Amino acid sequence: MTLPEPSSISPFVGDALAVVYQRSLELIVRGASLGAVLGALCDGIDALDPNVVSSVLLADPDGQHLWPKAGRRVPEDYKQLMTPLPIAPSMGACGTAAFRMERVISADIATDALWSGPVEECRRLALHHGFRAAWSVPIVSDHGELLGTFGLHHAQSKSVSPQDIELLEKAGHIALIAIERTRAHEALTSALAELKKSERELRTIIDMIPQMIAVLGSDGLALYVNDLTLEYTGLSGDEARGAEFRRRVFHPDDVERVQEERRDALTRGEPFENEQRARRHDGHYRWFLIRYRPMRDGDGHVVRWYATATDIDDRKQTEDRIRNENIALREEIDRSSMFEEIVGSSAPLRRVLTLVDKVAATDSTVLILGETGSGKELIARAIHKKSHRAARAFIRVNCAAIPPSLVASELFGHEKGAFTGALQRRLGRFESANGGTIFLDEIGDLPAETQISLLRVLQDREIERLGNNHSIPVDVRVLAATNRDLEQAVASGTFRQDLFYRLNVIPIRMPSLRERADDIPLLVEYLIERYATKAGKRIRRISRSALTLFQAYDWPGNIRELQNVIERAVILCEGDTFSVDETWLTRDSKAAAGPSISIGTSLPQHQHLQSETERQMIEAALAVTRGRIAGAKGAAAKLGIPRQTLDSKISALGIDKHRFKSR
Repeated sequence: MTLPEPSSISPFVGDALAVVYQRSLELIVRGASLGAVLGALCDGIDALDPNVVSSVLLADPDGQHLWPKAGRRVPEDYKQLMTPLPIAPSMGACGTAAFRMERVISADIATDALWSGPVEECRRLALHHGFRAAWSVPIVSDHGELLGTFGLHHAQSKSVSPQDIELLEKAGHIALIAIERTRAHEALTSALAELKKSERELRTIIDMIPQMIAVLGSDGLALYVNDLTLEYTGLSGDEARGAEFRRRVFHPDDVERVQEERRDALTRGEPFENEQRARRHDGHYRWFLIRYRPMRDGDGHVVRWYATATDIDDRKQTEDRIRNENIALREEIDRSSMFEEIVGSSAPLRRVLTLVDKVAATDSTVLILGETGSGKELIARAIHKKSHRAARAFIRVNCAAIPPSLVASELFGHEKGAFTGALQRRLGRFESANGGTIFLDEIGDLPAETQISLLRVLQDREIERLGNNHSIPVDVRVLAATNRDLEQAVASGTFRQDLFYRLNVIPIRMPSLRERADDIPLLVEYLIERYATKAGKRIRRISRSALTLFQAYDWPGNIRELQNVIERAVILCEGDTFSVDETWLTRDSKAAAGPSISIGTSLPQHQHLQSETERQMIEAALAVTRGRIAGAKGAAAKLGIPRQTLDSKISALGIDKHRFKSR
């Protein structure tokens, strides 16, 4: 096994690592086996950085040897060599950490004296597998007993940072919780089997366990609770016994919620569990996972129930917070992320949404066509949201907004030193979207050399980072969009024909706003309410002349232009009736001298007309702005297209933008 290029371990300390810890703790709460918990901990840490291999070794009862327990990525021959690993003064990182009962850092395995002598063969194998550094912390119980070690092997010879130490300590602590929880559970099981003839002795043992425990009769009524339960609830022993226990301790809503389920489970006599809120002595409720296990007599009849309560309030609070945040985020996206572009019920819009429903369930590539501002990105998001990839990432890339020299790096990533300024390795957008969906907006502006790389991704589902010739498999659904005529681009040689065929598996054309005139009244009403609320105004009526004006206008900027006009009108409105200054709508399609064609409109039957019309529109905009391209008052803003798109069109049409600056 050869590790990839080394990188810093410090990115572990963050949200992703917190998720690993949370999952491990949840496994502990659910009562998963020790091997499953420790395996999940190591797998989670390993998945965050390919340069790191983690492992957990457990000490045998006599404290003389360590035995590998978890670490899926540890090479098999290396694992066999250290099975068992003696606990001694100079026995690599883990054996020495266990002996010293303190953290051990081997910054360079090749030169560290701890890897000489008896472990010289371990050194050789470690270096063979690409390990250069090894760090280990002992796992020690609260009573000072050595339970094992948590170790990390790293591909880079390096000392530890504060973040690395935090990782070691936290992972070691999670392992400690899992081991002690397993040992406590094993001890309890053993004690119950050994001491079932002596209830008094059993109660003594139960009282010593740091967990709320109750002994119930065969009918489910409390007979006995341990000291921790009395301490938590504030009840006396007599108050805790009998039918009143559940009513006094658990939340009334929960008692009613689980009543029938609990009664059926008690009747069946099988182990069961539920989640309920238990009242603390100060009146505060916390969530607990209640597990019930039956004890049977020699004839198989249930004579006792043992119930344990594990505090899961922090987990429940976290789940509720995340759930609420996700709901709020989705609602915010639905409200503010171009939601107005799907408001309406016109026939053209319904046709598009019907097609979205059909293609969402597949993994086919979709090409979304339409004018700037017509809502192509929204359609892409709708496809993703309705697909089986909805829970994974949706990554948007505006191909026209990225300098041509950086497009490949942005899409496919790069290695450290791949080019000047590449100071560290960076994952590309395709790797970030792995398992999800990538949306390539303005695909028509993709440089020719990047088109070849994208074609390979679509064909082979593999990418190569700049500076690395190793292929990386990716599972990504590709959605693309453009306001250009790609067939004309293919004919002119600026877009690859084979890539066009790969992208054009399922084409969807987003109708322009002028094709959705029936939707304008509803859109206007929605936008007025949105911007009035934002401005703290109350608008009750919409003037008929405003609606007539809106429906007569051709809206070259589509929804974006409609947004801007309504927001401006709402801000300037002084009464409760919405109206608009007709001079703002300077491009009345009914009075336009020539054909009304927005830049990017697909005219497959009249391509010469489109090019000439685009030239006239661009030159007119440059004349008004005196050659200025960018900015709020630039030609790109007036035309309603991105600056990069306008630059590429100026170049393609051979327009000299500098000649307008003197006008």
